[in-house]
Order: sequence, then structure tokens, then C-alpha cells
Amino acid sequence: MVFAVLALQGAFIEHRQKLSSIGVSSFEIRQLSDLKKPFDALILPGGESTTMRRLLDDLRLFNPIQALISEGLPVLGTCAGMILLSQEIEQETYQHFATMPITVARNYFGRQLGSFVKNIRYQGHSLDMIFVRAPIVTKVSKDVKVLIEFDGLIAAVQYKNQIALAFHPELGKSTYFHRQLVSLVEQRSN
Repeated sequence: MVFAVLALQGAFIEHRQKLSSIGVSSFEIRQLSDLKKPFDALILPGGESTTMRRLLDDLRLFNPIQALISEGLPVLGTCAGMILLSQEIEQETYQHFATMPITVARNYFGRQLGSFVKNIRYQGHSLDMIFVRAPIVTKVSKDVKVLIEFDGLIAAVQYKNQIALAFHPELGKSTYFHRQLVSLVEQRSN
């Protein structure tokens, strides 16, 4: 099993380290030729979604990656990755991949100074939800499964083979969501 991690900007190294810790090989997508390598899943890391989108366009990666996700490639989008997957962004007129029928609000908790950690128990696991200039889901279609909600806010969702998180699981101790991506790959191959 091999995963690809979009490595144009943001917290991609930490995702690769987390994957390595659970025995999953990975490589970085930095240019169009990287998409020729075989891979079973994709991680869209945190970072700055507008910058990522511009680089995806400049490097001609946008359309091929959007097609792979639309065809069912398992994907984990964290923070900016959630924004890239969302169908709608509040108070914005542009779209990114728009493969997940959710609406998000960018920088919901404010700037960098509004960053925080929320510790929860989820599915029997201790999770450190690390929010850094994080988005939040404000609307979901009926086909989207809400995974984590706190204080009336939606922080994690799943739609088909796509998992989107408002927080950074790669910065915490838990490997739960990286293992969930492994599970999606295993389900797809059965």
C-alpha cells in the first residue's frame, strides 16, 4: 500500500511521518509526473488553500487530481485539505475540487492566535484535535456522515471515500484517521 501526499505547501512532512509510523509507504506529489506513480490514497494537508489552488493550477495538477477523487480514490483532507474538497466556501465565489457536498467557513476561529487543542474520546480513541486557523463545516448534504461534532460545530465528515477534518491529526499522537484512510483503501479493493 502506497499513499501520495500533496506537497506543494503546508504540513505534508508530518503526514508522511504519521504514515510511516503505521507502516504505510508514501511519496510527495510536487509535479504532474508524480501522478504517474501508482498510489492507493491521497492526503491533502493543511496549509493555505488559496496558495495550494494557485499552485495546483500552475503545475497542471488540479484537473487530474480532481478526476482521481471523483473516480473514488480514497482521500484525507485536513484543514486546508477540507477546504479544497468542499463544494462551497462561505463568502467566496470560487471553488476548489468541489468533490464533497459540504459548505465550510474559512478561518472560523480567527487567525493564528485563535489556534487551540480540543481533546476528545472518539470511537474508543483519545484524539487531540489541533485547530490552526481552522475552517469549520457549516452545512452538509444528506449523504455526508458527520464524524465529529463539538459545541454544535462540525469538525470531521465523511462522504464516500473522502474524509475531511477541520483539524490536524498529523500533529497529534493518534493515528486513528490515517488508519481510517487505510481502511477505505482496503474496502475499495474488496
